[in-house]
Amino acid sequence: MEETKEHKIVSFKTYIIILFLLISHTALSVFVTQIDLGNLSVIVALSIAALKSLLVFSFFMHLLYDKRMYAFMVAGVLMVMTLVLIITFLDYGF
Repeated sequence: MEETKEHKIVSFKTYIIILFLLISHTALSVFVTQIDLGNLSVIVALSIAALKSLLVFSFFMHLLYDKRMYAFMVAGVLMVMTLVLIITFLDYGF
């Protein structure tokens, strides 16, 4: 049988901090679009989006406190999605 694991209760303060981090990163991504970085614009924007999604996955989807297998499955899906994006950008670039 599988042992029951206590549920981690995340404090309201943690959710507020994550909210402000997500808002600040959204403002940062809007700010980055105003700067001409050339080809780096896409890389910077996707990096900021990846950081925001990591925060959402970790705290709002509770992957930080759940079984590691769920995190591995999400990481696998994200790697496949990243590979598809890289292939798409390579095709678009050449």
